[in-house]
Amino acid sequence: MTDKTYNVLFLCTGNSARSVLAESILNKEGGGRFKTYSAGSQPKGEVNPHALKELDALGYPSTGYSSKSWDVLAEAGSPEMDFIFTVCDSAAGEACPIWIGHPTTAHWGVEDPAAVVGTEVEIQRAFAQAARFLKDRISAFIDLPIPSIDRLALEQHVRQIGSLEGASVKSAKAA
Repeated sequence: MTDKTYNVLFLCTGNSARSVLAESILNKEGGGRFKTYSAGSQPKGEVNPHALKELDALGYPSTGYSSKSWDVLAEAGSPEMDFIFTVCDSAAGEACPIWIGHPTTAHWGVEDPAAVVGTEVEIQRAFAQAARFLKDRISAFIDLPIPSIDRLALEQHVRQIGSLEGASVKSAKAA
């Protein structure tokens, strides 16, 4: 067993909902084995209040999050990422910064709950579903014996996780 703490970055275009949900969930569920971050290519500038409400309802930390550009985490002196997961289809198709250290990457696309238009109940249901799908992926990721499997097998495993229930159209096609 290793005492290494793995740095994980969740990317989404707006960095206001899915990536923040994933950041909070892994930070808590990872039991100190992971240090998580989230960022976006075109950050909205604020975290969606429905995402924070869902995190709070599920017992996850819901304060201290911000919507920020991925450029902040690509600067010199930033933590070296071990894993990068895109959680929206548009971020998966964008030209990302060059990340030092050649992190393991995968697309874990989930439909955007912030795009749902409807009643407050329908919107909150969309956020709850997105959080559940992300938690399922994160649970599968946490269960991987990361230190004891080779990089190729690890890459294969994290990509397969992206095809779990709730995979967005792009994720489902990639599987």
